[in-house]
Amino acid sequence: MVTRRASAAPRQPAARRVGAKAAARARRDRPIGIFDSGIGGLTVVRALAKLLPDESIIYLGDTGRYPYGTKSADVVRRYSFENTQFLREKGIKALVVACNTSSAVALDALQGRADIPVIGVIAPGAAAAARATKNRKVGVIATDATIRSGEYTRALRQLRPELEIYTRACPLFVPLAEEGWVDNEVAARVARLYLTSLSKSGIDTLILGCTHYPLLKSVIRATMGAGVRLIDSGVATADVVRAVLDEHDLRRRGSGAEASFFVTDAPERFVKVGARFLGAQVDSAVQLDR
Repeated sequence: MVTRRASAAPRQPAARRVGAKAAARARRDRPIGIFDSGIGGLTVVRALAKLLPDESIIYLGDTGRYPYGTKSADVVRRYSFENTQFLREKGIKALVVACNTSSAVALDALQGRADIPVIGVIAPGAAAAARATKNRKVGVIATDATIRSGEYTRALRQLRPELEIYTRACPLFVPLAEEGWVDNEVAARVARLYLTSLSKSGIDTLILGCTHYPLLKSVIRATMGAGVRLIDSGVATADVVRAVLDEHDLRRRGSGAEASFFVTDAPERFVKVGARFLGAQVDSAVQLDR
C-alpha cells in the first residue's frame, strides 16, 4: 500500500502577511469618534481617556444646534447622520453617540447604516444599574426629552422586568454644570428641589442619565444619601467601548494619543466650559461651517 503524505496548506507570501499586519495596525491606530449636541459629552471623553489612555479621540460638539431635546425625532436623526458623516470622513474606527437624545432617537438607524461599531450611552448605563441594584428599585434622572423618550425605562425592563423604576427630569442641572455651579448653595438647593421626593422612594441605584450630571455628583450624593449608588453613564459607556474594541481587535497598541475638538458654533465658549470637564486638555476647538 502506498501512503500519501498530506499536502501542506500553501503558505501565505511574506509580503502579504506583512501587508495584512500593517493594515490591522492602521485600523487600530484610527481614532474613536464621539459626538454630542453640545459640551456634556466631554464627560464620556474623560471616562474614555482614563480607561483607554492610548486611544486618540475626535470629538464633535454640535453647539450651533444645541439643544437636541427640543427638536423633533426626524430633525435629531438628521443631525445625528450629519455628525456621523463628518466623523466618518475623519477615518474613525468606532463611533460613540454621547448624546442621550440621539441615543434614544437615532441609535438604531445609525447602527443599521454603519460598518463600524456604534455605541450609545443609554444601554451601558441601564446595564450597569441593572447589575448594581440590590433591592430592585432604580431611579433615572435626565433631561425632559430623555425622560419623555422612555428609553431608559425600556432598556431596564428588557434586562430585569421586575425592577421598580422612578424617573425625574432635572433640566436645570445642565446650565449649572456649564456655569461651573456644581458645589455651591444654588446647586444644592436645586438638587434638593428635584431629588428630595426621589430620595424617599427607596431606590438604591440612580442613573445619571445626562452627560452633564456627573459634574454634580457631590450635591446629588448629598441629597440622595450615601446608600444610593450613582451610575455615571459615561463610565459605563467607556467600559462597553473597551469591550467592543477588544472584540473587534481595534485596541490601539502604543502611546502618543491625541484629542481633537470640533464645534459648530462658539469655540471660545466651548474651550472655556470644556476646561471644567477636561481641564487643560481642551485648549482649542475648530469651528465648522454649517
